Amino acid sequence: MLTAEVGTRRLALEPPAPETAPCAHCGLAVPRGMHDEGAARQFCCAGCRAVYAALHEHGLERYYALRASADEASLALPRTPAAARTTDKSYAEMDDPGFRERSCWPAPGGLMETELYLEGVHCSACVWLVEKLPRLCPGLVEIRLDLPRSRCRLVWDPRAVTLAAVARLLDSLGYAPHPSRGLRAQEERRREDRAMLARIGLSGAVAGNVMAIAFALYGGMFHGMEPELAALFRWASLLITVPSVIWGGGIFFRGAWAAVRVRTLHMDLPISIGLLAGFFHGAWNTLAGTGEVYFDSVTTLIFLLLVGRHLQRRQQRAAADSTELLASLAPSAARLIEGHTVREVPLEALAAGALVEVRAGELVPADGVVERGRSALDVSLLSGESRPVAIGPGDSIHAGTVNLSSRIEVRVERAGEETRVGRLMKLVEEHARRRAPIVQMADRLSGSFVLVVLVLAAATFALWARLDPARALDHAVALLIVTCPCALGLATPLAVSAAIAQAARAGILIKGADVLEKLTRPGRMWLDKTGTLTTGRAALVEWWGDEDARPLVAAVEAHSAHPLARAFVAAIGDRQAPGSVEPVEIVETQGAGIEGRLGSRRVVVGAHDWVAARVEAIPLGISERAEALSAEGLSPVLVAVDGRAVALAAFGDPLRDDAQSALDRVRAHGWRVGVLSGDHAAVVAAAGQQLGVDRADCRGRVSPEEKLQVVTTDRNDGPVIMVGDGVNDAAALAAATVGVGVHGGAEAALAAADVYITRPGVGRVADLLDGAHRTMGVVRRNLIFSLLYNAVGVSLAMAGLLNPVVAAVLMPLSSLTVIVSSYRARMFSGGGGEAMPCR
Repeated sequence: MLTAEVGTRRLALEPPAPETAPCAHCGLAVPRGMHDEGAARQFCCAGCRAVYAALHEHGLERYYALRASADEASLALPRTPAAARTTDKSYAEMDDPGFRERSCWPAPGGLMETELYLEGVHCSACVWLVEKLPRLCPGLVEIRLDLPRSRCRLVWDPRAVTLAAVARLLDSLGYAPHPSRGLRAQEERRREDRAMLARIGLSGAVAGNVMAIAFALYGGMFHGMEPELAALFRWASLLITVPSVIWGGGIFFRGAWAAVRVRTLHMDLPISIGLLAGFFHGAWNTLAGTGEVYFDSVTTLIFLLLVGRHLQRRQQRAAADSTELLASLAPSAARLIEGHTVREVPLEALAAGALVEVRAGELVPADGVVERGRSALDVSLLSGESRPVAIGPGDSIHAGTVNLSSRIEVRVERAGEETRVGRLMKLVEEHARRRAPIVQMADRLSGSFVLVVLVLAAATFALWARLDPARALDHAVALLIVTCPCALGLATPLAVSAAIAQAARAGILIKGADVLEKLTRPGRMWLDKTGTLTTGRAALVEWWGDEDARPLVAAVEAHSAHPLARAFVAAIGDRQAPGSVEPVEIVETQGAGIEGRLGSRRVVVGAHDWVAARVEAIPLGISERAEALSAEGLSPVLVAVDGRAVALAAFGDPLRDDAQSALDRVRAHGWRVGVLSGDHAAVVAAAGQQLGVDRADCRGRVSPEEKLQVVTTDRNDGPVIMVGDGVNDAAALAAATVGVGVHGGAEAALAAADVYITRPGVGRVADLLDGAHRTMGVVRRNLIFSLLYNAVGVSLAMAGLLNPVVAAVLMPLSSLTVIVSSYRARMFSGGGGEAMPCR
């Protein structure tokens, strides 16, 4: 038996084993250390073994046949094998009254209902397995899994089973559950969407039927129709139109009434006047049995306006998600240490002075001080530092960072909204509120248009009341209908909604209609370095010294979970030196290095001073090279073999392949580019030099608060774009004219941003600018057409050359022209339509 020691722990290392069959559960290769001699089935981990046993114990082994069928049916996009992930969590926090109040709601019959996010779901077999759980768990009434969103909605009887017990059952099958954030807000949104879609559906059905009747009436105008039949069609149109006007058009009437009450001019006002004028005029003519009815125009207008309102609401809704940012950055529970026991409690139960346990791979739940244990933290999302930070007793740590290596105990100082993350989220929300008045500018500017329309309609009525009183109302109604702001109101939102849809297909999610216009005015663009311009992962960028030491280092580092060790193995390969044996002894010192013996050879890998204390001497050339690499912002690691320093490895965060070309395209649009990072100043300067950014525009060691200050100050001189991916960028993203969150970023940064790029690389930032310029070209084209249409329509109506029937025909045609213009243009690559020039 071979042994290994990590810190003060000595671990057993199994001798090499021959190649084995794949894992009986997930299909992955079985590591040598998990090989069970003589066993009929092999498993790659304890999780797969436990899940396999649980499935067979409960008679659910059909899962494997269904999964195989699903794999055969999706050969074009095969399933990626993944080991089952089970935990030892008790999920006790799900039975806490506070959790039930926040995340659960009552169902008929004394039942309860909630929604959970499940890890590890990937195919239809998972849906079958999860939805079979009521058979295994008395008290679990129903469970439904939404595969694309990995969310399950479950109903249970709290008198027969606890939610924690259901969660443990899901966990035992490899589907670790997590609370689904913002359930009440999501439920309210779904309710609003259902109501709006019902209005749209009713209005569309009414418009279709009324239009069919209108065709018959128009035909009767040219070829004759029995008076009784014409009257029947008129009354049928009136009765069918009433529900659409009252229910569908009620949204616009309420908006108009609200505008009248506060004495402001709103776009809903002329819409409402036009709808009511057309409806009542048609109703009067129906009662009188003479004149024209306009029910087809009224119902079609209501339908089109409701569709536009629904699209606008969906685009703007995403910008309101910042109220749940804090919840997305912290775990739902913490491990509270009480004496010699550890129990899980909701995050809300943490208070200053509490002692919590944070295991390797977990998020730190609160700000505090390390009392026991040594480890390394990934703080990149909070500070921008690309390299792991070693911590030990007495060091302060913050919520939202990730514990990478070992178990630690932390004494809580601040929890919840009082943590550094919580304070940053407050800054995000404050800046989001400050921008809200800008969003309302369109309504304020539209007041002039509304006033002009109303004045012209009144003038037309007054003019024709003197010339021909019998036709005065017809001409005034014709003017209101033909100048109804449908085409003008749709000119911008339709072009923008088409652009947003095309951008989404191209991997760019845009949250607001005003974002694209702001991107066309050049100014200052600040980019975060770590994870934005760079890959955000440590990588071996230079090896200086003895090449024969590489496989020796790989053999030793393969037994460490440290990020630099993983980078070593990724660059060199997980292999042993030719003719060597498995390491007999491994000793790892947290924050310093690792050493081991391969047969008769002793290998030491680690920090300069730590390795120097374990070897006879370090050659001057290696020491000088290490100092030069440190000055460049890289992390030098020394390699010693048999008591002699023989090589030097340098680790860094390499630039993305498309970074240079992307910045060149951004500069071509007139933007001044700079790098704003929390990483070491030398690292930032080196990255900027490679990308052609002036040294004065490369700022390192910048805190989140300083980023916010820089962006706020620069906004006084013009538009500012902030591109970032971390929590440390969230406040700056919210304060910028346009905030762009890049792929792989923290949820808080993405929620605070105006744009989210869903695909790796920064090339999409340049695509975003190209698409914005094309979109504004389509908007200008639509607006010019709409204004010309309104000018011609007003002239014809005031001159008495346009009756309401012709106006009713022209009105939807103008809208249709804007729709075709918007959706036929290609504003983003891969989005469909016809290409538009950038400028």
